[in-house]
Amino acid sequence: MNVFLTILLNVILPVFLLIAIGAFLHRKFTFDMGTLSKLNSYLLMPAVGFANVYQSKMGGNTLLLIISILIVQSMFLMIVSSLLSKMFKLENGLSSAFKNSVVLSNSGNFGLPVSQLVFQNNPLGLSIQIVVMIFQNLLTYTYGLFNTVSVNKKGMQALKIFLRNPVCYAFLLGMFFQITSLRLPGYIWVPVENISNAFLAIALITLGAQSAFIKITRLSKPLILSLLGRLIVSPTIAFIVIFLFNIEGTIAQALFIASSFPTSRNSSLFALEYNNYPEYAAQAVLLSTLCSMFTVTIVVYLSEILF
Repeated sequence: MNVFLTILLNVILPVFLLIAIGAFLHRKFTFDMGTLSKLNSYLLMPAVGFANVYQSKMGGNTLLLIISILIVQSMFLMIVSSLLSKMFKLENGLSSAFKNSVVLSNSGNFGLPVSQLVFQNNPLGLSIQIVVMIFQNLLTYTYGLFNTVSVNKKGMQALKIFLRNPVCYAFLLGMFFQITSLRLPGYIWVPVENISNAFLAIALITLGAQSAFIKITRLSKPLILSLLGRLIVSPTIAFIVIFLFNIEGTIAQALFIASSFPTSRNSSLFALEYNNYPEYAAQAVLLSTLCSMFTVTIVVYLSEILF
């Protein structure tokens, strides 16, 4: 019960307060959503991507094992979400938004605080979550972005749009600095860090603005599928993959818990940027975050029993 209340008060409530602020301000002042989208996509996201890679510190066999598990798990999720999309005959644009809502998780502003709580006396658990966050960011700006732009653009056109996204180059630049152990001078790093820190608030305020006039009168079939895929199917697949890799202890617990986090807000930002069912994408983020209050708590409890 204490864990549930702590997650509710320290993670969920702050997130929803920022979303509520965004919704209120948009209703009152009517934001330019295109400007907000560009601000997120072309300034804040690249800063976050670079900062995450630049600051990450983990190597060796453990890192290779974790990445291998994450790749296998993600591939299973991609296959399952694609099969469900075809099974229920979702239109191309909706199919793309649906697959992103299942495959991409909120491993940053939701995942890190939860991991800090669960593994407060175990640094390895938090380090694993940082690796998961970086992997999710890479997945977001490769699979997620290409999946979005390929709805209206095919082949080389989609690839060109993907390659124009600055986040890809921010990741590559961060990897270069990490591999070469080069350090940025303070007068450059401080602005990058400040922009990166601003992403959480502005992204959630943008999500709130997107959601300001959303009315969920009923749970549509694609929305229910998104919730089941992200909150139920994902941890189930993670458990199977962890079992197949014969992983136990903190690594197993951290990866199992990380698989249960709600839909990434970036999937909603992509949908807004490329006008690809943005309302549906925002609903998936909001409802999965709300439902995760219960599902994540259950997964945390099960991780202590199973591993």
